[in-house]
Amino acid sequence: MGIYLDNAATSYPKPEAVANAVYDFMVNNGTSSGRGSYKKAMQSDYIIYECRKLIGKLFNFDDPKRVVFTSNITDSLNIAMRGILKENDHVITSSLEHNAVWRCLKTLEKERNIKIDTVECTEDGITNPEDLRKYIREDTALIVFTQASNVLGTIQPIREIGKIARENNITFLVDAAQSAGAMDIDVQRDNIDILAFTGHKSLMGPMGTGGLVINTDIYITPQKAGGTGGDSAYEYQPDYYPNHLEAGTSNVSGIAGLREAVKFLNKEGIEKIHNREKELTEYALRKLQTVKDIEIYGPKDTDKMLSVISFNIKDKRPEDVGAILDQKYDIMLRAGLHCAPTAHEIIGTKQRGTLRIGIGYFNKKEDIDKLVDALNNL
Repeated sequence: MGIYLDNAATSYPKPEAVANAVYDFMVNNGTSSGRGSYKKAMQSDYIIYECRKLIGKLFNFDDPKRVVFTSNITDSLNIAMRGILKENDHVITSSLEHNAVWRCLKTLEKERNIKIDTVECTEDGITNPEDLRKYIREDTALIVFTQASNVLGTIQPIREIGKIARENNITFLVDAAQSAGAMDIDVQRDNIDILAFTGHKSLMGPMGTGGLVINTDIYITPQKAGGTGGDSAYEYQPDYYPNHLEAGTSNVSGIAGLREAVKFLNKEGIEKIHNREKELTEYALRKLQTVKDIEIYGPKDTDKMLSVISFNIKDKRPEDVGAILDQKYDIMLRAGLHCAPTAHEIIGTKQRGTLRIGIGYFNKKEDIDKLVDALNNL
């Protein structure tokens, strides 16, 4: 199948059990959840309930009702930010946000006149949590931070930021797109009020799955209203979770796959997965140093980053290099801005973009060797 090094966009391949679960549900069940009391519909209910429990356990959260499923992390983040932020509210965010956060905030700036402050970071993407304090105001309603940059891989000091948020009674929303499944996350220990996750990256689940872990009592205004399968005579969206934020038919087939993905993660162990990807990232950083005219961005320290490496080759357009790697060597990397222009402002590549390696659990050192050989052959 060639060499796939774009796991920061979508993990591939998936555990075999994930695809099998999706297929089995589609072929042998195929019913809606919450829409019937017959046996197959009850089985659909149980698939979703068990997945809620498994997701909660993964993040040390013990209220399955407050694990809300969405279609992806962009959906999750929009539900949270649009459901919390009101006219003229103030928000603090990082300098490294993906457009899933940044575009939503800028749209709310235009629609609701919210005020946005971004916390500065180093060129390697490292944020000093104490810098956050100078931006806190009486009208600060939300702090939203990515846990790991999808451009630099840099891990942000989420626990410390969450502590500052708690001290000031400010809701803390974490974008765990790159980190969920790739590192240990504990919503209690890490002071996270709302965790937004996606199923298709390091959680190793299907596309079209994601969600929110709501570890707070703050009211989140629903952005959709519709059928929930219960209380149908009530004319408004229910106030209780998960129905409060889940309107319409659930993606049961996708959630069936996500359930098996989380079981796989639990069986392998997050620590084992993290250490494996860390080892491969260390190896890749060493090998890439042998490539002529390469510039590698970010901390280049696997204690400070996840398995995302951005780089450029001097005097070569990243799109051109990426096209040659694909067409001549069957090596798949991503080139461009990676939907995170603010991060590229930090490293001075907003006009040019970068090539990005996203290393996954199923990659091998041989994949890195072949990439480095191909780059040297350029």
